Amino acid sequence: MSAPTIRNDAAPLRVLGPAVAPPSPRGPMGEEEAEAVLDAYSQAVVTVAEKVGPAVVNIAATKRATARTPQGPRPFEATGAGSGVIIAPDGYILTNSHVVHDATRLEVTLGDGRTLPAEPVGDDPATDLAVIRVNAGGLPVAEFGDSDRLRVGQLVIAIGNPLGFQATVTAGVVSALGRSLRSQTGRPIENIIQTDAALNPGNSGGPLIDSRGRLVGINTAIIQGAQGICFAVPVNTVRWVVGLLINEGRVRHAFLGITGEPRPLHARLVREHGLAAPAGIGVVQVVPGSPADRAGIAPGDTVIALDSQPVADVDDMQRFLNRAPIGATVQVGLLRRGRRLDLPAVLTAAE
Repeated sequence: MSAPTIRNDAAPLRVLGPAVAPPSPRGPMGEEEAEAVLDAYSQAVVTVAEKVGPAVVNIAATKRATARTPQGPRPFEATGAGSGVIIAPDGYILTNSHVVHDATRLEVTLGDGRTLPAEPVGDDPATDLAVIRVNAGGLPVAEFGDSDRLRVGQLVIAIGNPLGFQATVTAGVVSALGRSLRSQTGRPIENIIQTDAALNPGNSGGPLIDSRGRLVGINTAIIQGAQGICFAVPVNTVRWVVGLLINEGRVRHAFLGITGEPRPLHARLVREHGLAAPAGIGVVQVVPGSPADRAGIAPGDTVIALDSQPVADVDDMQRFLNRAPIGATVQVGLLRRGRRLDLPAVLTAAE
């Protein structure tokens, strides 16, 4: 039997240039090359510090507090310190809410050494952001960047006043993106940036900067007892919060009006109603006169969706409400004695 004929209909290959040998495995980095890399890293940090450092301020906040004594509660004034960054040349300064919230007196020390009194402009504990203002003009400002363009491993620089050491610079990398951090109000702050740039008490409210000297976050929290786990509110959250704080003095967040707890669902109910998650929010209490109350939601109900978006716990609900506009009508999907109901609720602003 003759051998089969192999047919090749492909066009003949064209040689476009001389053959190139595959690259050889890269050997160890030479001493001069290593020094060049370190010099470039150092120069990036130096450039950012020189560009943004003058816009970073120290904030001293005096607050009323109460001490327990053998003679009973005794009021006194406590002074705390934090950081801030100038965002407008006419004296607007961005910082953390927890640095200035309920302060009776605020003083700001500028990069040029001047200490000026400051007044609160607006405060949003739900995102841990606040704006204060000093009576000065022609101040250096930080340029806003885009936190959505950050990548894990990217170089970032933090500038602040840790433990009272003014204008301290630390550098690190973006360790993770898309974290969630619970604020003072219990609402989750979304898209938190995790970094290993060293932060300490007093860094709160200071800027997190990229290698081009642009503001990408506001340093807000550390994990006590851990090293290299620090968090910053992303600048894209900062943008819309700052505008509202300057124009209105506060940020209004949507409010539904229920107190809930995680509630697992029986597998039969999950199958019967085609649910995406085997859990929902068990309604424990409904605030009288709230959107939930007016919609007919009652204790004992299990909320499973908001506008067809599954909600498996209270954090899911808060994330939805953080994005929902005031006055919007939301379809609240719930289970009541095994039956599926969808009740319209008109959202109001949280007090």
